[in-house]
Amino acid sequence: MSSPNRTVSTSDISQYQRDGAICIRGAFDKEWVDVVTAGVERNVREPSAYAGTVKSGDADAGGFFDDYCNWRRIPEFVNYINDSPAGRQVAALMMSQTAVFYHEHLLIKEPGALKKTPWHHDQPYYPINGRQVCSIWMPLDSVAAETCVQFVRGSHNWGRWFVPRKFATESNYALSNPDVIPMNEGIAYEDVPCIDEHPNDYEILNWNLEPGDCIVFHMLALHGAAGNASLSRSRRVLATRWCGDDARFAGRDWEISPTITGGLELGDPIACDAFPLVWPPATHE
Repeated sequence: MSSPNRTVSTSDISQYQRDGAICIRGAFDKEWVDVVTAGVERNVREPSAYAGTVKSGDADAGGFFDDYCNWRRIPEFVNYINDSPAGRQVAALMMSQTAVFYHEHLLIKEPGALKKTPWHHDQPYYPINGRQVCSIWMPLDSVAAETCVQFVRGSHNWGRWFVPRKFATESNYALSNPDVIPMNEGIAYEDVPCIDEHPNDYEILNWNLEPGDCIVFHMLALHGAAGNASLSRSRRVLATRWCGDDARFAGRDWEISPTITGGLELGDPIACDAFPLVWPPATHE
């Protein structure tokens, strides 16, 4: 099964490159939403060792469930990754000739879940350097702007790196060597700024979304999310991570998440058996 679905425009590319996050309306038709929904339902029934649910205290009416790196055992995810327009779309937005699939991350906030997603950016969690790196945030339910993931516009271009944070405790990851200031590409890592305490200092992007819409965002774009204000509807999202031409395997000063490396060495391109090249699709003569 394959589908051309929505074509990424030059205006879309410019907006993504400028803002670090863009909402693509109608990116996936109902066929692909149904495929991913079936995969998510399978994932929830058969969670992996990575799965977990966190709550924000005893008053939390719902939970925040997540699981990741299950795509090889879930045929619907394999179908979506290989045959949907996702790879082609992200390659265009990244201005890359290729799109390599890194991993998927299932994020479900049950009705009434109070647990917030803390402000962070994704790339420091991963052993990946490069500018052609992004994620697709694909909701399977209607999402109101106040429940949607939100982004600090243009933060991917700040030239700053922030220490990753644990979602459950919102504390920084532990350093491998606490006596050494962590650096990446000559830039010292910082604590994530207190964005919620100074909201007027930032331009925040978020959207109302329907199934079939998605958000594509740079791995250095600062983002976070509130709990799920709806008491009747879950907020089910499949996030997929993608790398382009310039992405290279890199070291980090903490345990990477996920811990899968594909056997890569420092400086290697990301494409390998663990992280397959999706775009352009393989041709068979």
